[in-house]
Amino acid sequence: MKLNVYLAGEIHTDWREAVKSACEGLDIEWSGPVTDHGASDDCGVEIFGAEEDKFWHDRKGASLNAIRIRTGIERCDVLVVCFGEKYKQWNAAFDAGYAAALGKPIIVLQPPEHDHALKEVDAAANAVARTPEQVARALRYVTTAAL
Repeated sequence: MKLNVYLAGEIHTDWREAVKSACEGLDIEWSGPVTDHGASDDCGVEIFGAEEDKFWHDRKGASLNAIRIRTGIERCDVLVVCFGEKYKQWNAAFDAGYAAALGKPIIVLQPPEHDHALKEVDAAANAVARTPEQVARALRYVTTAAL
């Protein structure tokens, strides 16, 4: 079974590469947000012009990034969303909620210490993983029916 998997969430670690590497050989098309933090933050002002007010600087970038993110989530078969240990990822929770509203299957990747804070996100998810390897094993099972 071919899947389009959108990798949402935390951008400060290599979890995406770990999942992709562990899924090598599977029929999966990967997509996700722009993970170059500088490019993501500054795309709006780079394309549409500078802003003196940081709010409007960020708003331009967020609005432009939303085109990519919403389109990717709408087109995906499965959303994998990672909540890392270091930062609060409000955007990741938003992505998970958007996917849930669209009826998309969701796999959450999170450390145990986030269990309480993410209980509502986890309740909307189809699976909660602790490691990128568990995510990959779940995707392998879904695509091949093999353990």
